[in-house]
Amino acid sequence: MKLSIIIPAYNEEKTIGNVLNKVLEQNYIGWEKEIIVVNDASHDTTENKVQPFLNQIKYLKHNSNQGKGAAIKTGLESMTGDAVIVQDADLEYDPAEIKNLLNELGNRTDIVVYGSRNLKPERRGYSHYVLGSKILDFLVNLFFGTKLTDVYTCYKLFPVEIINKINPVKNKASDGAGIESKGFELEMELTVKTLKMGYKIKEVPIHYYPRKFNEGKKIRARDGLKGIITLLKYRF
Repeated sequence: MKLSIIIPAYNEEKTIGNVLNKVLEQNYIGWEKEIIVVNDASHDTTENKVQPFLNQIKYLKHNSNQGKGAAIKTGLESMTGDAVIVQDADLEYDPAEIKNLLNELGNRTDIVVYGSRNLKPERRGYSHYVLGSKILDFLVNLFFGTKLTDVYTCYKLFPVEIINKINPVKNKASDGAGIESKGFELEMELTVKTLKMGYKIKEVPIHYYPRKFNEGKKIRARDGLKGIITLLKYRF
């Protein structure tokens, strides 16, 4: 079995090297790793930091900055794995915990597994972001009758059969319409489309190590509003 790990990166010169080292050193029993870095037109030294890893990863690059969602879509078009997960290029998520999601997935192709920061909340981010995240979770649960605790988690583990229905890939049969979100609202689009197709989302607890704005954090309050709009768009 092969796990595709997509790492979108925009101006992550301080952390991309450490993240790649951490991902490469992981041994996910029963899974080989395909690591895909998508440089979303960084204007710092991110590309230089990636150079030592080129013989161990796939490296893709946008000519202009398009957003996290667009970078992930680029990665999906290149993946060849049996399952796929996104790893942020910062140090907020620990690649060692991906194994917990893989254990929950097992050999199933009919569920998606989320790593929930709120099932093991030792550390929190900015308080207004925590509140905004809870509102988004509440709205998803209201519309779908679910009990999700972390819709906007980065760690979403998709079997290839499901992600290809959401985002059709050339020469792969699918009835989906394709990913449209360019930014962080992708997290909502993926969740809504998964639930609308009737698939269950399982959650496992993960740790979270939030960074601050002066350390490069990029999501903003307006992204929460975009999330609500995206929810309404794809739910109805």
